[in-house]
Amino acid sequence: MNNTETTQAASQSEAAQTLLKNLQETLNEEKWTRASLGNYSTNQFKELDLILKTARQEKVLDELKKTCDEHLSHTRNSIIALYLSGMIALSRQIIDDSAMINLVSIFLDNHKWGIVKYLCERILDHGESKYALRTLADCCKNDNEEDKVYEIWERLVKVDFEEADIVKSLAEYYEKRDNREDSIDYYKKALHRYINKGSFSNIKEIWEKLINVNTDDIDFFLHIQKKIAKSVSEDKAVILLNDLYAKYKSKDIDIAINILKIILEYDEKDVHGRREIIDCFRKKYSSHSQLEEYIRISNLSQNYRAVHQAIADFEKHIAFDKGNFVYHRTWGVGRIANIVGDEIKIDFSKKRGHSMALKMAVDALQTLTKDHIWVLKATKKKEDLREMILKEKEKDSNDNIVLTLKIIIRSFGNACDMKRIKAEISPALLTTGEWSTWSSKARDILKSNPDFGISAENSDVFIVRERPVSVTEKLYNEFTAKKNFFDKAAAIRDYVNNKNADPDSEYFTEMLSYFTSFIRLAPGADSNDRRKKDSSNQNAEHALFSFLIISELALNKNYTHLKSALSSGFADIFSGIKDVPSLFKNLKDAKLRAEFLNNIKLYISQWPDIYIKLFPYSQLPSITEQLEEAGFSGKLSALCHECFERHRDNREAVVWFYRNARGKPWFKDANIGIEKQLITLIHIMDITYRDIENSKDTVENRKINKLVHNILFKDGDLASFISEADEDAIIRIFTFMNDVKDLDPQDKLNLRSRILDRYPGFKFFGDTGKKVSRGLMVTKAMYEEKKKQLMHIMDVEVPANSKEIEYALSLGDLRENAEYKAAKEKQEQLNSQVAKLKEDIDRAQLFDPNSVSTSRVSFGTKVVLFNEKTGSKEEFTILGPWESDPNNNIISYLSPFGSAIINKTAGEKFDFTINEEKVSYLVENITAAVI
Repeated sequence: MNNTETTQAASQSEAAQTLLKNLQETLNEEKWTRASLGNYSTNQFKELDLILKTARQEKVLDELKKTCDEHLSHTRNSIIALYLSGMIALSRQIIDDSAMINLVSIFLDNHKWGIVKYLCERILDHGESKYALRTLADCCKNDNEEDKVYEIWERLVKVDFEEADIVKSLAEYYEKRDNREDSIDYYKKALHRYINKGSFSNIKEIWEKLINVNTDDIDFFLHIQKKIAKSVSEDKAVILLNDLYAKYKSKDIDIAINILKIILEYDEKDVHGRREIIDCFRKKYSSHSQLEEYIRISNLSQNYRAVHQAIADFEKHIAFDKGNFVYHRTWGVGRIANIVGDEIKIDFSKKRGHSMALKMAVDALQTLTKDHIWVLKATKKKEDLREMILKEKEKDSNDNIVLTLKIIIRSFGNACDMKRIKAEISPALLTTGEWSTWSSKARDILKSNPDFGISAENSDVFIVRERPVSVTEKLYNEFTAKKNFFDKAAAIRDYVNNKNADPDSEYFTEMLSYFTSFIRLAPGADSNDRRKKDSSNQNAEHALFSFLIISELALNKNYTHLKSALSSGFADIFSGIKDVPSLFKNLKDAKLRAEFLNNIKLYISQWPDIYIKLFPYSQLPSITEQLEEAGFSGKLSALCHECFERHRDNREAVVWFYRNARGKPWFKDANIGIEKQLITLIHIMDITYRDIENSKDTVENRKINKLVHNILFKDGDLASFISEADEDAIIRIFTFMNDVKDLDPQDKLNLRSRILDRYPGFKFFGDTGKKVSRGLMVTKAMYEEKKKQLMHIMDVEVPANSKEIEYALSLGDLRENAEYKAAKEKQEQLNSQVAKLKEDIDRAQLFDPNSVSTSRVSFGTKVVLFNEKTGSKEEFTILGPWESDPNNNIISYLSPFGSAIINKTAGEKFDFTINEEKVSYLVENITAAVI
């Protein structure tokens, strides 16, 4: 630092000291009391703002706030201390805003409206505040600024998600001004909020209002009635649904029937509902030839019959009429030719004029609509269907895909996943390549097209909407269909990032409430009106995750108001976490992990120790970088040493340190030699092999195993060590490596060769003349051939068989399905082949031609035998069962004759019995076989 910089630093330090000293004197001399507040104006606060500005420049805000807080501990109504401490807290986004609220209250009690308004606006400079907005609205009321009151209320209801009365007032305000769109929007918001409060009188009032002014929005009413039934009562929902039914009875018969079904679902003994649904059925099916007969058969009008069973029975019967299509498991698609009395005549493609009793037909046949995909397959040419699926009417319109999706989804009860869609199209109508291209476009359409939605129970199941769904509702439906916490987090993130989604929608408020409920119930959360807390660690984890998610969403410019939903601060929620490493391990979202670490450093004083504990669970470079920058290299060295010592539990951390930190001074200070580093990696490779074999964390262990294998062999680190190490070190390394039983034998052979290149006379521990081990000895060529066979079965034959089974399943009636039985038999055969090949490959030990010994008969030798019975010479090559070829005198060392000859020496005699005939042999010569 030069002289000028030194002088500036000293000057800044002196200015800061003077500022703090003057503040302390001002606080001590403060004479302002409630009695003298009448003389106070906004100018004094502007002067205090200058103090804040100077303190920020001098970087003494912490010291200034500490001084004010200490003063407030004994002078709680100090105007200066309250303002300075409160504004610093707001600037740092600290949740506790009690200082500013206390300050506003002092002036509010004394009716100093101008100052109250100024203070509220200063609070709002740092983000929306429910208290500040309410108080500011009161100020505007006092000044008779009605329009401004409503402007402020619009801001308030965005951050106060429980406020209902003001939302209703806004609806009425816009209704008086003939602003229908905004009025309806606020009435909907008010309805949602009154439901949350359980205020049925308000619910009924707004419901009646909306069904008169917004009758066509049936999806809204059907959605909201579910919420009423769940949050208020099913009886109340029935009252409202009857009002809705009255509107739709003459407007849309299908919707009217649907409403009545819901009413009867809530109250199956509702006589009025039962009578009305019969009237609706008569109106809908007035032209059906068997209408009254089917009403009689189903006992729909008889109150003793369970109403839901009667409805289902009626709807099943009513589908049977002349000209309609049906499906039989054996005979396929047919068309009803005629119905006479209790007899039904059906034309199947292979069984025309087939007669059945109506009762049997209802039980045995599945009714199909005329545009069911099975009907189309049965009645149209394949070429025509391919054209329907593939050909666009207009370029880039994708109308062919939309049409096909609607047909297939509606064919299966308006609920269908991509697996079912594929089963109907490929391979029957589209090739594998065509399906790949088509399905990619189809997935995009299902996600973005408003004509499609997803099932509330399963996000993988798609439905066709009777009315186009808005982007807002579509994203909401995707959120509700998710069951997992982090899946819901991803869904609300998608909502916020979608520019067409409504930030002020009550659908979004419902989504948000899922996360805010965790924060309210969190151990350590500061909330007076919350329900009884669940102190479980999982609830605390979800509360903290929710805090991070909402904080992230609030960074979006359209959602900054979400900060007000954070009723507790990070430190408060963090204090309730019992197992921080476990929480961090469960936090799979990369963005949330980074935000979690940032918050720990900002709000938790012991952050370095927490970072050290977390590193083994996630090797984020930011952790080591921030610790290094903050001067905690000693902690990093200790962490390295601990991870290598306890490598079984810290295997990912060890690999990360080896790959990324060996050049760091703090790693070198850990004094972990290169030999120990490599031996530790070999141990980790062995551990992961065993865990993979035991199906323990298979994905993670495969990933670690591959990384270690690449380091040791592909990157050449082991070879580099051998080229420089002494013989004793190499013995230790090879011993550990040789004990890794699942390591590819070729890697071990390559390692042996490299060692022999360095030390030609090197003796490998355990080497003997016996070259046959307990494993399955194989040549490299056959080892590679078997791996190719396994790969072909797994990658080609198994997928092809799966398609065969899938196609056979689509044909129905598994009991009489020859294609299905054949495909299942093929599946069993393939599974058996795969299991056998895997077992053999796992047992295989590669034979090293350089290690063959001709001192005795062993794998890889050629032996000449003298047959004393025939007086002739016989020559055999000894290999394994994979290479065995008796016609060419290549025999397996595991065969009866191979077992008899193995380990025999030149000049040795032995007997062998074949076909109950004893033959004597003399071993004449042993040479190395050419392989």
